[in-house]
Amino acid sequence: MKPEFPDIHEIWVYLSGSPLLALILTLAAYQVGLVAYERLGRNPLANPVAIAVALVAATLSAIDMPYAKYFEGAQFVHFLLGTATVALAVPIHAGLRELRGRVVPLFAALVAGGATSIVSAVGIAHWLGADPSIVAAFYAKSVTAPIAMGVAERIHASPTLTAVFAISTGILGAVFARFVLDLVGSKAWWQRGFALGVAAHGIGTARAFSVDAEAGRFAGLAMGLHGILGAVVIPLVVRWIPG
Repeated sequence: MKPEFPDIHEIWVYLSGSPLLALILTLAAYQVGLVAYERLGRNPLANPVAIAVALVAATLSAIDMPYAKYFEGAQFVHFLLGTATVALAVPIHAGLRELRGRVVPLFAALVAGGATSIVSAVGIAHWLGADPSIVAAFYAKSVTAPIAMGVAERIHASPTLTAVFAISTGILGAVFARFVLDLVGSKAWWQRGFALGVAAHGIGTARAFSVDAEAGRFAGLAMGLHGILGAVVIPLVVRWIPG
């Protein structure tokens, strides 16, 4: 007798109810984005994270999967965010000798970049009459997502909304930073990498590593220092702002 296989719809019902589906979807979407990025000559407009986000969002909408159910399976990737951030200490340590003579300009760039990212975002949100919960999330989104979510809890903002803003900032920075840096005449890799790390967090750092090793090290350094400074300073600033 021939073995009896279940109908395809029965298999789909089983898969759609498994948390493993969300994890597979997340990894597959990023792999598609990465392949597209490589085949297009690592063009910043073909950012793999942006492609992956679009594919996952379209798929969740098509199969009508609630975000809570998706996150149940994809939370392993979320857990690795913190690990990946800490792992950047390895290339940073390898490039410590490159910091000689650059500490002062880098620190000035860190403070200026961090302050600008907060003032511009919060200022525009206020000007457009945004809800206070959105304005609060803009304070915290200025650092990389894992740290931003912790800061959001401390200033009583929405960690989920903050993560959305932080990731969106990273994607936009990774896509457009090359054109902005070319426009202002920045050519040294350490300068371009540090600017990308401050402005575009983890996604920008990944972009920097894919282009040049020195840029990647300085982007990782910028992201780490920005995260530490932001985690300490942002809650203090918000505490002293009225209303």
